[in-house]
Amino acid sequence: MKKQLKVLFVEDSESDALLLLRYLRQYGYTPVSERVDDAAGMSETLDRESWDIIICDFVMPRFSGLAALRLLQQKGLDLPCIIISGKAGEDIAVSAMKAGAQDFITKDNL
Repeated sequence: MKKQLKVLFVEDSESDALLLLRYLRQYGYTPVSERVDDAAGMSETLDRESWDIIICDFVMPRFSGLAALRLLQQKGLDLPCIIISGKAGEDIAVSAMKAGAQDFITKDNL
């Protein structure tokens, strides 16, 4: 039996979010998801709905993974947040983990 997983994607690329959904399905999940790409969308979605996990791009044109982590803290939400990035770099991973990310994954490792 597949496990339902409510996933909030904070991601500017619809194709990347669809790729991640496909991976989740391959690993036995039935994801229920929504995608946002800015602070207002994330805030509104968090206020309206509960989520099991957040998967967040590190760099987006109108938002960032670090800003998303700060928003979670401001709202007092203790949700696991995995940061993904197209740019590999130890400094980026360290800053994300220090800011509260549960994990950091480069897109080429997906």
